[in-house]
Amino acid sequence: MKAKFQKRTGGYTPELANKILDSSKPIHSLSTELEPQIKFVDKKPTDEILGYKAWFTQSGLPPFEVKFENQIKLPPYLSVITFDDIQACEVSYNIYFRANDINKLK
Repeated sequence: MKAKFQKRTGGYTPELANKILDSSKPIHSLSTELEPQIKFVDKKPTDEILGYKAWFTQSGLPPFEVKFENQIKLPPYLSVITFDDIQACEVSYNIYFRANDINKLK
C-alpha cells in the first residue's frame, strides 16, 4: 500500500496503523491460505520461514497485506475480522502491516 502521509522513521507502531485503518468500518479477510515468507540469502531462497502473510480489505483502502510471525488460522473468504496488536510502518512511502493474530466477528 502506498502512503499518503508525510515520510516518517521509526519502525512499526500501532499509532500509524490506527491512523490508516478506520475503526468504524469492518475489515474483511481476502486470503483463504497463508503465504509463507521465505528467508533469502545471497538472493537465493532458503528453507527457513520468517513469517506468514495474508490479504485484507477495508472500504476506502486498497487491499493490504499483513504479516504474522506465527501460523494463524484464517477465517472463510470475506469474513469480518479484527486484528490482535496491529502495527504499521512506512518504508520509502510504502506501508507494511504486522499483527499477532486475527479474530473473526459474527
